[in-house]
Amino acid sequence: MSWTGKILRVNLTEGTCAAEPLNMQWAREYLGQRGLATKYFVSEVDPKVDPMSPENKIIWATGPLTGTMASTGGRYSVITKGALTGAIACSNSGGYFGAELKMAGWDMIIFEGRSPTPVYLSITDDRAELLDASWLWGKSVWDTEPALRARHQDPQIRISSIGRAGETGCLYAAVVNDLHRAAGRSGVGSVMGSKNLKAIAVRGTLGVGNIRDPLAFMQATAAAKKVLADNAVTGQGLPKFGTQVLMNVINEIGAMPTRNHREVQFEGAKDISGEAMHEPRATDGKPNLVTNQACFGCTIACGRISKIDETHYTVQNRPQYWGTSGGLEYEAAWALGSANGVNDLEALTYANFLCNEDGMDPISFGATVGAVMELYEMGVLTKEQIGIEANFGSARALTYLAEITARGEGFGREIGMGSKRLTAKYGHPDLSMSVKGQEFPAYDARGIQGMGLAYATSNRGACHLRGYTVASEVLGIPVKTDPLVTDGKPELVKAFQDATAVFDSAGVCVFTTFAWTMADLQPQLHAACDESFDMENLALIGERIWNMERDFNNRAGFTHKDDALPKRLMTEPAKTGPAAGLVSGLDKMLPEYYAARGWTQEGQLTEQTRSRLGL
Repeated sequence: MSWTGKILRVNLTEGTCAAEPLNMQWAREYLGQRGLATKYFVSEVDPKVDPMSPENKIIWATGPLTGTMASTGGRYSVITKGALTGAIACSNSGGYFGAELKMAGWDMIIFEGRSPTPVYLSITDDRAELLDASWLWGKSVWDTEPALRARHQDPQIRISSIGRAGETGCLYAAVVNDLHRAAGRSGVGSVMGSKNLKAIAVRGTLGVGNIRDPLAFMQATAAAKKVLADNAVTGQGLPKFGTQVLMNVINEIGAMPTRNHREVQFEGAKDISGEAMHEPRATDGKPNLVTNQACFGCTIACGRISKIDETHYTVQNRPQYWGTSGGLEYEAAWALGSANGVNDLEALTYANFLCNEDGMDPISFGATVGAVMELYEMGVLTKEQIGIEANFGSARALTYLAEITARGEGFGREIGMGSKRLTAKYGHPDLSMSVKGQEFPAYDARGIQGMGLAYATSNRGACHLRGYTVASEVLGIPVKTDPLVTDGKPELVKAFQDATAVFDSAGVCVFTTFAWTMADLQPQLHAACDESFDMENLALIGERIWNMERDFNNRAGFTHKDDALPKRLMTEPAKTGPAAGLVSGLDKMLPEYYAARGWTQEGQLTEQTRSRLGL
């Protein structure tokens, strides 16, 4: 049945580790990873809890397909109450850590309390113990991983850890594994740091068994892999360009948020695009991109491995940055680049390296810098306060701010608060391009109307991965819809949100949905887990997960007033491109979305909806 049937409960206050059986009824109702761990979380944690208090819990969770031969089956999620948002947080990562945890025999780890001193959790199959991490505190992720492998004399250990950003209280700190794969959003690394938990080091030798029907599973996964290989996006575009394949596409349709969303097209987009990463540099004749890379079990291989020009100002006389490491994805390239008007590809790569090195979400960091640059140009912030002249377009300001934010120094501590708190502090809260305190990803809500609704209603704050209607509105997957109209978008957003909840909970990557529909995932879950996972049941599970998350947020104090977009997107029309003259049509879409969800006009679950979903 593909689950291991076992979870590890770690009490950091008492220093204890204990195994307990997985609640199999919940597993069948919430599947795994995002859904199942959130069920545990909301059942055990007060929605009003302070995210940084010992009473908050944080969970590492795998899905039933994690560690199996299903394509992209290497995912894991970190679930908690987000430090950045105060909302439910679930951040997903790839690489190899998730599969290693599953192969050690664990479906999830629940951390409770707060350790009085820095610790890390060491797991070797069914043996788990908390060990002193005082010698690791203050180290970056890039230093922590090799140090732990050396200490345990095992190069095959997989490690999930925080860097200095998670230790110093940056509210959008990430949890990083395999040096440059990250559970990146909502401040899950901040919560980890608040508990004095530096890392989890896992070695699993048990493998993943319990497949209900091995022959049917092999047939289902083989068929699904062929669908990925034959698809233009997952078989060609993503392997060659990664998510950066979108940079020029989104810019051309007028949905590229630029200079803190003041514009919707960036004149320097071509300089920081996926195509630009392939072009030989004038300085050394080598491209920024060295190769692509795959996570565990992945047949897409969209990951980027890059090398910075050794003569670039950011790394001159700094050989520690001359090697290859995780390169720019589209969201990071946008947040570090277009959002700030910066078109220096090497500077963006360096800032991205720093985000990986010390565990920082590049989306929230870059978008917050965009707000800082606007405040600077308005005269609200000064060079003396920031530490550097910070005009839009300044690569040197971007890289300097990345350095001090990663280390938690000077004005970097204020940037580490995120744009909502920073802009409010300086009297201009409307300049925070965020929802529920989480900064927007790389799509303008005026140029892609469905994404505006998806941002506003996302349970973890502004997010593209909770309902990626760009697939339909821009790429025509699974059907083409007009990005400039609001008609039909509430139903489209709901469908994407529910389906994504299932894919996230299964243990596979959401990028498979460029090619797969639920009809491709269902046979794999059916063969691996349980005969009850038919199409109707999976649709219900996705909807159940979404409503459970919404209910937690409502009980935490969020209301329909939080399902809102910044004033700029609602009142300042796009200036150029196909969306010129348009603002977001959220006001029209939101009531229709509530009705489609079966909620009240105030965005609350009705008793009928609770009963239908078994909540």
